[in-house]
Amino acid sequence: MGMPDDIAEKTSKHPCYSAEAHTKYARMHLPVAPACNIQCNYCNRKFDCVHESRPGVTSEILTPAEALLKFSWVKEQIEQLSVVGIAGPGDALANWPETKKAIELIKAIDPKMTFCLSTNGLMLPEYGQEIIDLGVNHVTVTCNAIDPEIGAKLYQYARYKGERLTGVTAAQVLLKNQLAGIEFLANHGVLVKVNIVMVTGVNDQHIPEVVKKVKELGAFITNIMPLIPAPGSNFENFPQTSMKDINEMRNLCQLDMQQMRHCKQCRADAIGLLGEDRSQEFRLSSIVQQQPASEEVIAKPIKIAVASKYGKLVDLHFGHATEFRIYQGENNTFKLLETRQVDKYCAGMQECDTEEERREVIVESLKDCAAVLTMRIGHSAKERLRRKGIQSIEFCDSVENGLRYTAEELKMKEVM
Repeated sequence: MGMPDDIAEKTSKHPCYSAEAHTKYARMHLPVAPACNIQCNYCNRKFDCVHESRPGVTSEILTPAEALLKFSWVKEQIEQLSVVGIAGPGDALANWPETKKAIELIKAIDPKMTFCLSTNGLMLPEYGQEIIDLGVNHVTVTCNAIDPEIGAKLYQYARYKGERLTGVTAAQVLLKNQLAGIEFLANHGVLVKVNIVMVTGVNDQHIPEVVKKVKELGAFITNIMPLIPAPGSNFENFPQTSMKDINEMRNLCQLDMQQMRHCKQCRADAIGLLGEDRSQEFRLSSIVQQQPASEEVIAKPIKIAVASKYGKLVDLHFGHATEFRIYQGENNTFKLLETRQVDKYCAGMQECDTEEERREVIVESLKDCAAVLTMRIGHSAKERLRRKGIQSIEFCDSVENGLRYTAEELKMKEVM
């Protein structure tokens, strides 16, 4: 049975679902979903470089209202824009209120636009019907294993219904929801693309089984992708999967179902044709301060302490900072209030046992801040801050982007 004409037409203009479309039509990803409910061993969403292209990377986090503003801007400049997608930098369904609101706002001014979203699938059974009701016809689900023993090697944990699950238990729950969600969506006319990250020595020999299973459930296409070792992730020292191995696996799995061969493993804020990302041309950070405040943006002033050498980049470990720059802001606009001098407490392994008192003094000096923004922070310091009600944020980018990211994380914490 063929797909409905309207979905077939949208698919023919979707660069990820149609090999012919990816050189003709543009897409834009809206980074409105910063939080994630699982931790993959190959992922570090807090490491960002403007020259880096991989899932989980973005140069800014948007509220739904800002997403609408950015969509209007891009639509005016890129005539061949055919698809709006939400692919993180966390998980679209772990941020469902923001994801749904952004799509609703854009649909109100452009009802013919094609929408898609990407998810790890953990929350698909809960939001599957809402996705359908919202008119989303294309959903990408990342499913890396159908054996929980293998899945346990790929994921650190899953946060599900108030519990933090680990090991095989986490993989079992994730897998159950992924498979149920793929089948439900496919049975209701949604075209499901299944992404599979190929990790040599972990799940590479298992991938043909994954492809066969998702085909059985009704998936439309699978996309076997190479591991890109992310700095700071558990797999940062793993070798990047070679394209020779990827193509050999695609050729093998092509015997069972259609394979995507033109994936660029896009950033969460990617804009333009698949082969030419123009996201840096359309950063809202330069104009957002002139926009009226919206209800999605934090309305009350908050203080954020930033560990930065020169005030440009978030580039210091918490324990290496001799001063913190204190910013205060509301409505996504921050200004530097002061610079607080602190004693550098991390003096090396030989002195670690004598640093507790100094560490406590530093934490106490930041007690009026809602969050501390650093490149890295140790577990002990993070726990001390948490006990003071201060959230720890690890980030590697500009201070400006870090402040915006931290504000979104604080807002998400309030919602959750």
